[in-house]
Amino acid sequence: MHFILWATLILPLCFNSANGVELTFELPDNAKQCFHEDIQQGVKSTVEFQVVTGGHYDVDAVLEAPSGQVLFRGIKKQSDSFTWVAEQTGVYKLCFSNEFSTFSHKLVYVDFVVGEEKPLPGVGDHLTAMTKLETSSSSVHEHLNTIIDYQTHHRLMEAQGRKRAEDLNTRVMYWSMGETLLIVLIAVGQVMVLRNFFSEKKGTPS
Repeated sequence: MHFILWATLILPLCFNSANGVELTFELPDNAKQCFHEDIQQGVKSTVEFQVVTGGHYDVDAVLEAPSGQVLFRGIKKQSDSFTWVAEQTGVYKLCFSNEFSTFSHKLVYVDFVVGEEKPLPGVGDHLTAMTKLETSSSSVHEHLNTIIDYQTHHRLMEAQGRKRAEDLNTRVMYWSMGETLLIVLIAVGQVMVLRNFFSEKKGTPS
């Protein structure tokens, strides 16, 4: 399905199917970005998101129906998911807000899945029961989808952990530089005080 985007996308993931869109985008501070999806009545949809980097790893999220009814609202959420069945045909709006943050940019991952996944080509097209080969193919396909989901979440966790480690490393580096500078200043001060003790004062009789 067509996914209308009212935002500048950063680092999009290489995944795009007829049933939804999976992407990662940058959400600046004091900013709000919305996504729109045209969904038919009775179609089951799922929205899942996670803040990968930035600030306290939290955003506000709101999902609205075409009538303006709020289907989901999350306040300062690090991650969440919501599944619903469309009660009316129209454009559903999903908005992420970072307006409560004055300086922290966020990197947000979102997975918008609309409808059920289409069956494998040729599987189940005949009137008879599925053959053993078709059953095995369908099972392998489901397991591969599960593996892809696990890989995606592990990549997100790895990216989040790496960012936190980099931030910690930066803080430790700045702290070490500050300590080094302080030690140098103390050493210079001690040398100047000691030189003052042993230097000959002017006007002192020989």
